[in-house]
Amino acid sequence: MMNSALDQAYDAFRIEAESLAETAKVLDRGEMARAVEALAKAERIAASGCGHSGIACRHFAHLMCCVERPARFLSPAEAVHGGLGCMKRGDVMLLASRGGKTDELMTIIDVCKTKGVTIIGVTENLASPLATEADIVLAMKVTKECDKYNCQGTTSFAVTSAIFDALQTALVEYTGYQKMDFALIHPGGAVGKRLNNK
Repeated sequence: MMNSALDQAYDAFRIEAESLAETAKVLDRGEMARAVEALAKAERIAASGCGHSGIACRHFAHLMCCVERPARFLSPAEAVHGGLGCMKRGDVMLLASRGGKTDELMTIIDVCKTKGVTIIGVTENLASPLATEADIVLAMKVTKECDKYNCQGTTSFAVTSAIFDALQTALVEYTGYQKMDFALIHPGGAVGKRLNNK
């Protein structure tokens, strides 16, 4: 039983690596460029999603703050109960949903379109409401979730997070963000000590 469990555990690395490679193939370079430009220009950035996608969106918001792009995570529930008041014309709302049909995100799309907020959709389903209504679409590809029932949002979480990592990496280059800029806002921990060691 333990050998079988460990086989499943180590196979998770292969499954996720495979989906990351497939996502790199389907992620359109032009759409990625448009996303980077929109994020670089936005005064405010928000991200929203449910379940594992929402957890990944929290990671995205933190990544943006780490390169001084003001960002916050908006829970779908709070967003439609006044939270969207933080968004103004020209801002960016990033919505993540593997299937692109998450009910809780549909009202957010409607409000953002009315307010002139640019919507970046991250989804696997390019025929979904999220993909068709978003201004910019970042495609993902998940060959299989890690668990044997193909139910948990494991691989999809890893792929979504990797897309967010790639966006931050591109923003650092595109905006000319410097290491010492990061040192100023990250004085804590081992990274802060290393960067601020005079």
